[in-house]
Amino acid sequence: MPANSCTDEQAGAAWDERLRLYREQLDCRFPQVNEVFEDCLVEALRVLTAEGVSAYLDYARFLSRMGRGVEPVLAFLEKWPAIAAILGEDALPLLTRTVHRLWKSPNGKAILPFLQSLAAVSRRLGAREQMQHYLDLAVDFMERTTGSIHGIHQTFASPGLPEFFAQAPRLLNALTITGLRNWLDYGIRNYHNHPERQRAYFSLQSADSRAVLHRERHGTLLLDNERRLDLYLRALWQDSAQLVPYASDIDQARPSVPYDDPSGIRLPDVLDDAGGVSGIDRYRVTLAHIAAHRRWSQPMFADNFSPMQRMAIEFFEDCRIETLILRVYPGLRGSFLALHPRPVEGACNPETHSCLRHRLAMLSRAVLDPEHGYQDVLLLEFVRRFQETLQQGDSSSEEIARLALSYVARTRRQSDQLASVLFTDSEVSYRDDNRHLWRFHELSDDEEMFDEPRSTTAATEVERLPPRHYPEWDYQSQSYRPDWVSLYESLHPSADARDIERLLEKHAALARRLKRLLDLLRPQERVRIRYQEEGSELDLDIAIRSLIDFKGGAHPDPRINMSHRSSGRNLAVLLLLDLSKSLADRITVGKNGGQQSILELSQEAVSLLAWSIEQLGDPFAIAGFHSDTRHDVRYLHLKGYSESWGDPVKSRLAAMQAGYSTRMGAAMRHAAHYLGAQKTGKKLLLVLTDGQPADVDVHDPRLLIEDARKSVGELDQKGIFTYCISLDRKADDYVSDIFGRRFSVIDRVERLPERLPELFMALTR
Repeated sequence: MPANSCTDEQAGAAWDERLRLYREQLDCRFPQVNEVFEDCLVEALRVLTAEGVSAYLDYARFLSRMGRGVEPVLAFLEKWPAIAAILGEDALPLLTRTVHRLWKSPNGKAILPFLQSLAAVSRRLGAREQMQHYLDLAVDFMERTTGSIHGIHQTFASPGLPEFFAQAPRLLNALTITGLRNWLDYGIRNYHNHPERQRAYFSLQSADSRAVLHRERHGTLLLDNERRLDLYLRALWQDSAQLVPYASDIDQARPSVPYDDPSGIRLPDVLDDAGGVSGIDRYRVTLAHIAAHRRWSQPMFADNFSPMQRMAIEFFEDCRIETLILRVYPGLRGSFLALHPRPVEGACNPETHSCLRHRLAMLSRAVLDPEHGYQDVLLLEFVRRFQETLQQGDSSSEEIARLALSYVARTRRQSDQLASVLFTDSEVSYRDDNRHLWRFHELSDDEEMFDEPRSTTAATEVERLPPRHYPEWDYQSQSYRPDWVSLYESLHPSADARDIERLLEKHAALARRLKRLLDLLRPQERVRIRYQEEGSELDLDIAIRSLIDFKGGAHPDPRINMSHRSSGRNLAVLLLLDLSKSLADRITVGKNGGQQSILELSQEAVSLLAWSIEQLGDPFAIAGFHSDTRHDVRYLHLKGYSESWGDPVKSRLAAMQAGYSTRMGAAMRHAAHYLGAQKTGKKLLLVLTDGQPADVDVHDPRLLIEDARKSVGELDQKGIFTYCISLDRKADDYVSDIFGRRFSVIDRVERLPERLPELFMALTR
């Protein structure tokens, strides 16, 4: 027998003997462990010292006798060598102490997800000190949520602990330890008595769980900047597409790409600063790119092109629309250059990779950057041809497509067919996936015609501003749900202003009686405000001077009106109308038994009140609200502070309609945004409603009542006096909980046109 064969045989025998001794030290009877033991041991011997291997086997033996089955043993044997390579083998006591705490509590089922996720957690944390913080948080979580369900004096396992361990790698990819502590604390405080809600929160299934996660994440959140970005899109691109966030793939190496589809422009929910460009500016650059596509790109049939040809057309079309963008907004060039990768010439090896994508990224950079420094002859030729095409005008998508096809034909290589594609420095983060460029001859289940007209529903016919997000008070946990409500504001649609004139004529006798009362309240100290383009009366001196200028050929001064303000009353008013569905209910009015809706009576009352306040000269505004879940609270402007009581306001009042539900707290918070900006000593918010706060997505009747009560307290702190006029005969059951003593209940709704102005005058006397 050769000497080397003898040596191999001896080494094999020695290894078998060592393996036998290690198996005896482990002393585990599970057959599944025997199947993987040798592979795990080889990895452990590569990473651990002899003492570390001994401690490794001793603790695996303990886990096998713990009574939790084979899975914890397998998880530890497989994961610990990788963890020790990151944290050091002397970090084992950190692990063992935590496992013992779990084992001695009712939370034994959490041991397996804890061990399974620990390697990924270690890679994210990278240091023993950070791991200690993480384990401390886990133990604190366990202690605060164990045995406290519904106050029953019996020990129960923490419902959310296993879910937390399962999600820990994903959470730590997005959060710092401090952010994780805040996220955990919110869930514990709000759901320690709700097992199902606790599980939903810590498994990242609930909306508020994701909302708090986003709040604690690094970077710039779309949720916090949606309104600014929407206004940017409207102002610079005259585009009112809805901005729809998608969850960033924080647990994946390659992030998702923005895109445009019939539901709106899809953007990542968070962006970090990159290349010296802030997160908010990255959003702006992305929106500029997509908006330019929506303006200048024309869809083409995808069936006519191969995948490589389509990729080339997309790159060339991206270059075309960015060139057009820079003609309109040249200041964006710096951001484009900072965010566009700079591929290294010759970095792609055609023998091992498909290099078409790399070549296209180089061409894209060369079009954008005059100082690109590339020497490739074909690249320089096509950069020149591209620039010549664009110099002839805006060109078109089809012209650029022909140039792209020519480029593919001239630069084609056999290796371009390889499956291994070099992506390094070829992905432009602010560009979308160009799905809008393509249409198909036949529609299938997964293909959409993006060039077809987008349907417009009744809900979107009225132009709405970007949403504002407001918190909502959860009385059970005594804490706010952050950014819980999305409120959309818009100008109320219009109808025939003469309908309101007829209502005022109907109540002419009441108006005369109110006028006598108003005369007693009207301040005598009236201050004239001249040089107004719109006002209550003509300023004759200025008007005559403007007429002389006009006839003399000079440009006349258009500020020929004047208005008055009262110097004796220092009060601003906002009337907030509940426009929920119940306002359409009809009641009997008058002795003849005629029927009239509460909405019609509200129109009459609001018209009389608006006329009355106009007589007094107080600045006032009118708005209505209703809601369709927390995602769609609608705030409708009927009259602004700068508007006079005229036909535009009357036409909006005439178009009032009833629908949906009553999420009152969010509407009052938004009303305070406008009322609080008035420069007056006193501010009055009048709320006219016919029912208690409610919405279709809320099953606890106290929840929105308590939120409305909390909003009243918030307004009090801002110096805004809130008063409710309720048309609900059962309002005594809840209205005092919200407004305290600051309310009136009008049992006879038919008297609303008379009572509303009188109540206002009594409040402001």
